[in-house]
Amino acid sequence: MFAGMLPILLGVILLTGLILEVLPVDKVSGWFGKNVLLDSVVGATFGSISAGHPLTSYVLGGELLTQGISLVAVTALLVSWVTVGSIQFPAEAIMLGRRFALYRNLICFIFSILIAVLTVATMKLFA
Repeated sequence: MFAGMLPILLGVILLTGLILEVLPVDKVSGWFGKNVLLDSVVGATFGSISAGHPLTSYVLGGELLTQGISLVAVTALLVSWVTVGSIQFPAEAIMLGRRFALYRNLICFIFSILIAVLTVATMKLFA
């Protein structure tokens, strides 16, 4: 069972590296505007496509903030980066079932947007 997973896991790792090379930080900064909801959706979409390790997401988030990208977009990106796994979806669907993997990813995507908006609203409330 696990021997059949090796090609899928290798494909996931290679696809993640390829996407991160194709979409550098300076090009991504042009995708964000000043609309809070749209920025959070774009951030969550980018984060879910280029999933990665939480430690590297902090470095990426810091770079995006210095590029002038809004905090709501960066927060949505960071949350979806760790929780949504569209690249890992095939492996997750095999191991846990297609329906479960689809629902889990969809719920995590929606909540990454909600968490981003609520986090920024909370920070504005206490700042």
